[in-house]
Amino acid sequence: MSDLPIEKLEIRGLGGLPIAVHVIGGKVSGGRDLVLIHGYFSNAFTNWVRYGHAAKLAEAGFRLIMPDLRGHGESGKPHDAAAYPADALTDDNLAVVEQLGLTDYDLGGYSLGARTTVRMLARGATPRRVILAGMGLRGLVHTLDKGGYYKNVLTNLGTFERGTSEWMTEAFLKTTKGDPVAMLHILNTFVDTPEEVIAGFSQPAEVICGADDQDNGVAQELAAVLPHGRYVEIPGNHMNAVTRKELGQAMVDFLTA
Repeated sequence: MSDLPIEKLEIRGLGGLPIAVHVIGGKVSGGRDLVLIHGYFSNAFTNWVRYGHAAKLAEAGFRLIMPDLRGHGESGKPHDAAAYPADALTDDNLAVVEQLGLTDYDLGGYSLGARTTVRMLARGATPRRVILAGMGLRGLVHTLDKGGYYKNVLTNLGTFERGTSEWMTEAFLKTTKGDPVAMLHILNTFVDTPEEVIAGFSQPAEVICGADDQDNGVAQELAAVLPHGRYVEIPGNHMNAVTRKELGQAMVDFLTA
């Protein structure tokens, strides 16, 4: 866990919703801005700070800009379904880039954060380099493949047998103090990105995935579709690869090469 000070900002997302943005690190010689977006049920602190990734990247000279997605963390969590239109997460994060005046930056995310990164690219974001972690091709072109699984978890909380996948998913929701109503509405924001659009991305892109993670499809397939994609395997499955030091190291190695 990082002992570095965390600056907390707030921007206005789609519809004026408050989006919390956590910033670690300063611009030092050779440093630059890096926007990192967390996964579903999680938040910026859990994905990026708790397991040391943010500290490792800050030590490498980056300023980490880590928003909490709408419905997550310290951002607004409305219960009105109308607050979760299609691509709302993309609108919010494009607003982060615009309102913070970012012009030369890198962009990445884990799981839903990677999907949001891809949607930002599809909508015109122009980062220099891209990190897509915990994501395969299927999870981008067929975004609701696992929607039924999450709807089942969120609408049947407290009923799952200990040790099952559903029980562990619910346990993670409790760990991050997630809002089940908001989480259910988040599913409505998912938008597919066609393979031909992904194949048109011009940025160098690193696809990082756990060796036992195919929750969002096959990461190697995604790397193969990206014109400048590279696949890097780290230990773990979808739930625990994000906790491994190898994730932060892979990001540093890519961004400082």
